[in-house]
Amino acid sequence: MIKILVVEDNEKLRQLMCTVLAKQGFNPVMAEDGEQALDILHTHHIDLVISDIMMPNLDGFQLIGRLREAGYNMPVLTVTAKDSFSDKQKGYLAGTDDYMVKPIDINEMILRVRALLRRAQIASERRLNIGDLVLDYDSLSVLSQGDTTALPQKEFHLLYKLLSYPNKIFTRHQLMDEIWGMDSETEARTVDVHINRLRERFKHTAEFEIVTVRGLGYKAVRKS
Repeated sequence: MIKILVVEDNEKLRQLMCTVLAKQGFNPVMAEDGEQALDILHTHHIDLVISDIMMPNLDGFQLIGRLREAGYNMPVLTVTAKDSFSDKQKGYLAGTDDYMVKPIDINEMILRVRALLRRAQIASERRLNIGDLVLDYDSLSVLSQGDTTALPQKEFHLLYKLLSYPNKIFTRHQLMDEIWGMDSETEARTVDVHINRLRERFKHTAEFEIVTVRGLGYKAVRKS
């Protein structure tokens, strides 16, 4: 079960976040401040951190900085009342992956958690083998029969995601949230453009095809 560390000094909000996470099938672990969070991280495997910024003893900025300095690479979602651009900039520079401003929509928090976990999974796997095709995440390239094709970043991530879950249908909005980010101002139709480019690039491949599921989205189907 995916374990999520919730670092929040407001007891009511901390309890609410953990209750909702548990109902969604996650295993939440609670910490009242950054120091307690570090103690937990030393003894537990944590898949994702949700952290407040304004906390006693060790604030969220310091916590995130300490995590990254120590080599922890799990996603971090910052939840805070500090909403200025300089605060957000400081958070991202410290190493946070996403940023929500209080008061938060708890359902949106779950969406962001799932998106961060999916992106982390894509990044950690690095290579994907589909028959004679090899997708290399680090070089954003596809190797087939000795020939290497380098793809633009978004096209590669889109293809990698679809092929990681063959026959699974993804809506445009799901793909937008994961590949472009929830806060992107890019229109969902951009997904269609990238899908068409991938189809053109790999129209002669014998390994897979990208299928449009009318009214829903897209799926990758491996050819037999």
